[in-house]
Amino acid sequence: MSSAYHQAGIKEGQDLTGEGKSWREFTLSLPSTAARKLASGWLWLGIASLLGAGLFAILLVLSRTPYIQDIFPWIDFFHTALVVHVDLSVLLWFLAFAGVLWSLNSSSRFIGIGWLALVLAAVGAAMIVLSPFVETGIPVMSNYVPVIHSTFFMTGLIVFAVGITLLVLRSLIAVPTANLWQGGEGSIRIGLFAAAISTLFALAAFVWSYIMIPGTYDSTQYYDLLFWGGGHVLQFTYSLLMLAGWLWLAEACGAKIPLTPRVASIMFMLGLLPVLYVPVIYLSFVGMMGDYMGNYMGQFTQLMKVGGSFASVPIGLAILYGIVAGDRTAATGPQRAALLSSMLLFAIGGGISLMIKDSNTIITAHYHGTGGAISLAFMGLTFHLLPRLGYREPDLKWATLMPYTYGAGQLLHLLGLLWSGGYGVQRKVAGAAQELHGFAQKAGMGLMGFGGLIAVIGGIIFLVVVFKAMRRLR
Repeated sequence: MSSAYHQAGIKEGQDLTGEGKSWREFTLSLPSTAARKLASGWLWLGIASLLGAGLFAILLVLSRTPYIQDIFPWIDFFHTALVVHVDLSVLLWFLAFAGVLWSLNSSSRFIGIGWLALVLAAVGAAMIVLSPFVETGIPVMSNYVPVIHSTFFMTGLIVFAVGITLLVLRSLIAVPTANLWQGGEGSIRIGLFAAAISTLFALAAFVWSYIMIPGTYDSTQYYDLLFWGGGHVLQFTYSLLMLAGWLWLAEACGAKIPLTPRVASIMFMLGLLPVLYVPVIYLSFVGMMGDYMGNYMGQFTQLMKVGGSFASVPIGLAILYGIVAGDRTAATGPQRAALLSSMLLFAIGGGISLMIKDSNTIITAHYHGTGGAISLAFMGLTFHLLPRLGYREPDLKWATLMPYTYGAGQLLHLLGLLWSGGYGVQRKVAGAAQELHGFAQKAGMGLMGFGGLIAVIGGIIFLVVVFKAMRRLR
């Protein structure tokens, strides 16, 4: 085993239960073998989602290639493939990895419900992937959860949602013993628990929107409204999970985090606080359906703009200070690379959100910054957890290179989108519809494409490294 992983605290035959940890150490003790196996199942689902997203990215390219595109018999296959690609790379990957963390944050109680949740989520994911080939439907590029308007796709999405609901409910009741909620470990657990509560609010928001929104809107408006509230709340879930991951990775990097466990826990509670306002937004528009397209959507946007910084800014600054003041000789490559890349992308993506005025590619740049940051945090945690879940250690060289490659690609990608958006290039369009008339517009979109290619290479490296580590147990 490499010296870097010895420095991270992994030794042959080590119990990995967390006994002997410092009270202030922001590290999660691993649960029983049964819970770790369940976490491994969710990790496999997350990795499979990323693999599927990559395959559909290839189909996206082929569906726009002259002559080859004629092979695809489906109506508007480009947007159909784009729907599945986005759902796999964001919604399914993020929530599957949430399943990893929530399983590690749970006791062995109701383990059968945990496996049922995983099976349902996997079946739903498989139906989403197969839907373009099973039933022809109209793709709808709605915000947060793009859909294919077909019975098979929507059934798969509902089955997946039921699986996530069971996952969240179990994570809220199968809590570990009280002694594991103390110190820095307790802060991590509070962050994960807050993310589960946020997800419960998001699921309730989806149902509430479905009940309240009339079917008189066209499909794009309807699905935008349906997923708008819950989609915004899910961003708080992802951010809370990312921040818990940042603290965990920072500890592995030898950072001297200036936060006490109590203050860190308060920060996580502040990160959850905006979610508690969600019912107020819904109740204020009961019987006022005409306001949904204006004030309703605007309130959720403002909630995310303001509330999104409550926890991320203080925790991010504390970790940054801790990295500078920490013991660099104790830093391990993959964890440090993922943490720094994630923090940089999140800061830039958050800053871009303040520049959003119209519906152009600046919005897309913001999403790629924050979404890429969350994904990098999860990737870094994957490298950190693999040996702790019983798999082989990842290749240190390639695991360290991957976050920088993926992060650099995402950075160039979002800078190209930001540049193009400044010249009025609209989002959710392709080809001639983009109206790229000037050199500046074409240069910006060219930079976007080049950055996207680099990010894809980074994603491929991640999958290869992880598959090599997971192909057999240690």
